[in-house]
Amino acid sequence: MINAVGREIPQEVLSETGKKVFQGTYKYDRYEYKKTAVKSRARIGGNVSKIEGSIEEILKKCGVHDGMTISFHHHFREGDLVVMQVMNTIHKMGYKDIKICASSLDGAQDELVDMIEDGTVTRIETSGVRGQIGEAITDGKLKGIAILHSHGGRVRAIETGETKIDIAFIGAPSCDEYGNCRGVGGNSNCGVLSYAAIDAEYAEYVVALTDCIVPFPNFPADISMTQVDYVVKVDAVGDAEKIATGAAKPVTDMRKLMMAQSCADFIACTPYFKDGFSFQTGIGGAAIATAHYLADKMREYNIHMGFGAGGMSKPMCDLLEEGLVNCLLDTQNFDLPSIDSLISNPKHFSITTKEYADPFCKGAVVNKLDFVILGTLEADINFNCNVVVSSEGKLMGAQGGHPDTAAGAKCTIVITPLLQGRIPAVRNQVTTVTTPGETVDVIVTDYGIAINPKRTDLLEAVKDSHISLKTIEELRDIAYGMAGEPEPLEYEDRVVAVIESRDGTIMDVVRKRKDKTPN
Repeated sequence: MINAVGREIPQEVLSETGKKVFQGTYKYDRYEYKKTAVKSRARIGGNVSKIEGSIEEILKKCGVHDGMTISFHHHFREGDLVVMQVMNTIHKMGYKDIKICASSLDGAQDELVDMIEDGTVTRIETSGVRGQIGEAITDGKLKGIAILHSHGGRVRAIETGETKIDIAFIGAPSCDEYGNCRGVGGNSNCGVLSYAAIDAEYAEYVVALTDCIVPFPNFPADISMTQVDYVVKVDAVGDAEKIATGAAKPVTDMRKLMMAQSCADFIACTPYFKDGFSFQTGIGGAAIATAHYLADKMREYNIHMGFGAGGMSKPMCDLLEEGLVNCLLDTQNFDLPSIDSLISNPKHFSITTKEYADPFCKGAVVNKLDFVILGTLEADINFNCNVVVSSEGKLMGAQGGHPDTAAGAKCTIVITPLLQGRIPAVRNQVTTVTTPGETVDVIVTDYGIAINPKRTDLLEAVKDSHISLKTIEELRDIAYGMAGEPEPLEYEDRVVAVIESRDGTIMDVVRKRKDKTPN
């Protein structure tokens, strides 16, 4: 069946997943539904401590069994130590057919590949799968189909009951004996615990892992004692020094800095650049660097930002300190300075992922954005973007909040170099669609800026500026002229992953790559 972005979704995938094909970003606007029922357990008097002795002991108390679903959050990013502590215990206990529902997975969990191969882990739901896990899924080693969704889509799936979590494990930098968890106040702070909030609300059991037990009450709590069943003290939950790695590393590449400057110049030409405007920058060097150059424009025009949202890094926190932005709404911290800002600045607020990007709620922050600046691996002549699958067909990225913010913002800007290495990033068709072109307004490259033809207002706003405008087809032609048109990839029939739209329908599928190893 062909969906709204022209991708063919096999009927067997629709049957296996029970999902529908993507029918457009705004198809479910005003959709009415019932939230799934939430189970709770009374604690009337008795033991005032929820602390247990070991992960194994807690697993037994939570009814560990084959086929269960367990969840994790990824606020420690490459420094996460929680996932493997739990999974190594489950593996040692001999349980199989585990489904992992994580907000994201990366190189910190590379050891999961052995568990995928031996059947301990057979299903995965996540925003992203970087590192060896992505390679393993691409090569068809996971028994089931991986489901890749946006941050807002993950909240929707849990809230509607589509994803049912048996045990949620929350890595808490600090926690008291009764389960009040905070993302700060411990030995290794990660800042916020936004991704874990929906897990704590809907999981059958909620377990807090911490390396820092503090006196009761650990307030203000990011995850409340009213939602936590057990607490276990471990040696370490994460290494905060590794949060700012991978895509979150600061940019020094002059080409990316040039694109960031061009992006800021473009923003300053638009009608949305006025006092009180709202802004988010996604992860990725050029996107993050845009905040630095935008600050120059704000000073020049004496304009202040109403709020900044999403994942936070030092450039955005510097704007808050200078008074150029009124407040920050934080869902994830990309570096240590942003964690320090969250702790010290009363106008730096933590919000949950539901408040940030849930498409099935009465109002999310993404819908209040004027600008969002995003990166991408590929973009095509229909402005579709791919942030998950490499041009060689390997799973290596994350949807994150990319589709959520693109759908909500008044002006969605995507930054990408025209060539990624020697591979065209602007092309006829992306390898895989993760964010539909109907929600992407502008693509900024090192060879010019393309505006989606439907945005006649933006074209009019910049027509007399110094902005180097190109059509998207012209950018494609420049890329092909330098590197040639990419050869189509060869796949087997087997679908190894589903790219899920934020509303739960299927945007695209990822097939197993053909093995080209000579006999």
